[in-house]
Amino acid sequence: MILRIDDTDVERNTQESLDSIFEGLKWLDLSWDEFYRQSERGDLHQKAAKAILDQGMAYRDFVPDTFKDVDLNEVDIHAKFNPVMRNMSKEESDLRANGGEPFVLRFKVPRESRKEVTFQDLVYGPQSKATEDIEDFALLRSSGAPTYHMASCADDANLRISHVIRGQDHLSNTFKHVLIFEALGVTPPNFAHLPLLIAPDGSKLSKRKHGPVVSVTTYRDAGFLPQAFVNFVCLLGWSPKDDREKMTRQELVDVFSLEGVNRSNATINFTEQDPFDPKAVWLNAEHIRTMPQDDLAAQLLPFLPQADAAKVRQLVPLIQERIRLLSDVKTATDFFFQENPYDPALLIPQKGDAGMAGRALEEARKILGDVTEFNHAGLDPALRAGAERLKIKAGQMFQPIRVAVCGRKDAPPLFETLEVLGRETCLLRIDHALEQLAVTKNQTT
Repeated sequence: MILRIDDTDVERNTQESLDSIFEGLKWLDLSWDEFYRQSERGDLHQKAAKAILDQGMAYRDFVPDTFKDVDLNEVDIHAKFNPVMRNMSKEESDLRANGGEPFVLRFKVPRESRKEVTFQDLVYGPQSKATEDIEDFALLRSSGAPTYHMASCADDANLRISHVIRGQDHLSNTFKHVLIFEALGVTPPNFAHLPLLIAPDGSKLSKRKHGPVVSVTTYRDAGFLPQAFVNFVCLLGWSPKDDREKMTRQELVDVFSLEGVNRSNATINFTEQDPFDPKAVWLNAEHIRTMPQDDLAAQLLPFLPQADAAKVRQLVPLIQERIRLLSDVKTATDFFFQENPYDPALLIPQKGDAGMAGRALEEARKILGDVTEFNHAGLDPALRAGAERLKIKAGQMFQPIRVAVCGRKDAPPLFETLEVLGRETCLLRIDHALEQLAVTKNQTT
């Protein structure tokens, strides 16, 4: 795999954006064998452009103020080329260039007879465009720097690129690139253009407009698993023949084909309140549920700086089925590290009262203090027996205990939670709950 940074657009280049690319690829475990920056390959681009000029397939345009350093407007048929510059003799052109007059080097698109530029797109099928509809596009800017077209084609030829797979918005550029490859005497690579990623409002997904939504590191920091994020991205504009959704990386490698790529754009669903596509979150939860527990513990550890590896390993069985993002572990397990405030009314079980809650907690305190095995095997039968002695349902016994030790009704499995919290912590929190009930009872009275 070759990683090439196309950084010919100097104004948009920042070290921050480059670092973000590196961080994202490393997080996704997408390593590379070779690395290049286009900005460091200027000699190669200049040599390729000169070769095209020497063949008479390019010309110098000495009117940069009129045509600027960018491609001409394809919509304006009269701006396809400047006949004065295009037809200038080599002698005059060389003389002006040697005299230091700035120029833009343009490709001399064939005009003498109607010609079709064609290529076979591996997604969109046969493509054709008449040369009369292609402007004389720039190869070198007046500064001498290569344009995207020149740099990309020269690099693709030099690096022997076999397949160019890029967004559908580049499809129109490919006709120009075919002309450049032909001028360089190089067989063009295979081209495949992918559907674009669009926002819910139908606009093209853009870092400038949509900010963190399009940054890979945003998903990393929010607690997505790299394998789940790759799974999600692969399903944007592509699907396997058997319509599977959750797939491992190897399964994706085994079943992927360009034939399965859709031609319609793929929508990323997000809102200002929730920046993450629900399907991405669902896939992440599915990958979390099937992870080996030791692997999940290692992924969760950075999100719980207050815990050591052994503690996190204890928590994994309790929350593996309950979290969607790795970052959810912070709220799912907060009560293991601190006692959270809660409304004493939550201690009162369904169809019960404060008196029932108090009796349940007092019985639970005695049981938790005396039980020999402080684990599921010992706590489950002991607490159920306590409920029978109080002549209440097991759920009416368990709710006050759960709220007392967790600070909420929605919590991981009770007996395993008690075991991880430990006997001393559980007893202290039950004592605190009994105090709150006593205060509540006095206030009511």
